[in-house]
Amino acid sequence: MMARAQAGDRAAYRRLLEGITPYIRALAMRQVRNHGDIEDIVQDVLLTIHAVRHTYDPARPFGPWLVAIARRRIIDSLRRRARTSARETPLDAEAETLPDLGANLQEMALDARALHDAVDGLPAGQREALRMLKLEEMSLKEAAAASGMSVGALKVATHRALKTLRKLFESEGSKP
Repeated sequence: MMARAQAGDRAAYRRLLEGITPYIRALAMRQVRNHGDIEDIVQDVLLTIHAVRHTYDPARPFGPWLVAIARRRIIDSLRRRARTSARETPLDAEAETLPDLGANLQEMALDARALHDAVDGLPAGQREALRMLKLEEMSLKEAAAASGMSVGALKVATHRALKTLRKLFESEGSKP
């Protein structure tokens, strides 16, 4: 059938592939423990046969040619699996941890207090711009109307406030 497939007989090629698929699957099942990989290997072997079908010599037996290709692809798959499993760590249910709802609340309260104190220490214009634009999430137009400042002045005040806060917390070595 392979010789007819090489000659362009599509029906013969289809029958050939349908006939060898169970045999390839059986070869893979003998050597591969992970049954999830077997169908991938079968498809890989079939694609390889398709790509190298021109190398088959009709004067020689088809079986050894097929087995050689299948075994090489199976071995390649096993090697690939060994390489990836050497880098992966299986997740066990024992390794999972769930956070305690009360964890780090005290630290978060201290950080919030430090941030609140730092914002209170800003000049009034910067503090108000930061409050309206970042905390109350007002648009620039809304904040400009509420504060009487221009849009540009709000942008500058917000930028300066954030820059001051960033410097303050970087010098303390913490970031709230």
